[in-house]
Amino acid sequence: MSYQQIIIVGNVGRDPELKYLPSGVPVCNFTVAVNERRGTGEDRTEKTTWFRVAAWRQTAETVSQYLTKGRQVMVIGRIDARAYMDNSGQPQASLELTADRVVFLGTRSDAQGGLGGYEDYGEAAENISDIPF
Repeated sequence: MSYQQIIIVGNVGRDPELKYLPSGVPVCNFTVAVNERRGTGEDRTEKTTWFRVAAWRQTAETVSQYLTKGRQVMVIGRIDARAYMDNSGQPQASLELTADRVVFLGTRSDAQGGLGGYEDYGEAAENISDIPF
C-alpha cells in the first residue's frame, strides 16, 4: 500500500480559473507561492516555490467563487512533478497539486496571517486542530 499527502501554505498567485469537462465535472486551476526565508540581516535570503493546483467538483466551484489573488491559503492534497522543456530548450520542472482540501487562511494584508477566521472547503472536512503542526 502507498500513500502520499502534502500540505502547503502560501499566497494565491493568480485568480482561479473554473472550467467544466465535457462530462460536466468542474475543475478549478490556480497557483500558490510558498516562500521560504533563511538567515538574518544582510545574509537573509528568500526562495519561492510555485505550485500549480487543481481542485475538483464542489471544492472547485467554491474555490472559484471565493478565492482571489493574494489570499493566503492552505492546500492539502497529492503532488505530481512534471518535467518539460521551456521555450529556449532548457529542462524545467512543474509541481502540480491535486487538492483534497482547501482552507482559506487570510488576506495578503493580514499581518498575522494566522488561522483565525479560517474557512475550510474539501471533500472531507476535518477539525483544524487535527493538523499536525
